[in-house]
Amino acid sequence: MERLQADGALVQLSERFTNSAAFGTLFREGMDLVEETAAYLDGAGRTEAKALDRAVSLTYATESMRLTTRLMQLASWLLLHRAVKEGEMTLVQANREKTKVKLSAADPGPNDSIEKLPSQLQDLIHRSMSLQTRVRRLDTTIHTPPAELPAIGNPLVPHLNALKAAFER
Repeated sequence: MERLQADGALVQLSERFTNSAAFGTLFREGMDLVEETAAYLDGAGRTEAKALDRAVSLTYATESMRLTTRLMQLASWLLLHRAVKEGEMTLVQANREKTKVKLSAADPGPNDSIEKLPSQLQDLIHRSMSLQTRVRRLDTTIHTPPAELPAIGNPLVPHLNALKAAFER
């Protein structure tokens, strides 16, 4: 947290995240991944899927559905938080709406199955999982209520007292 010097009010850094360059980068990365995945699945991926044997073809279909579901959930989260940035909703409203977004949706199947898929699909799956991990971490940071602060006094006093006691011996 940082303290505003003018009025002494506390500001949640998480409320500022959506206005940061880091969020802009994350948003663009997520939306670019959605577009890249859609282009692949509608183009080269479709051709590659036709060349797979039956068992791997079934895995391809399953994993492409999981990938699409995962990316749609991530895109929903990103769009919610862009709405906060644009002033279209508050962080509190986004917190209520985000309960509809399942950031744990559609985890991929076993690695030995994934390794049989075309390399471009594997890459998209791995990148989507990396994005999902980052978004989950941010979601926890942004939407976890702040810890209670002591009403009065310096929060360092207990630590300073412990150091003082340790050196007085």
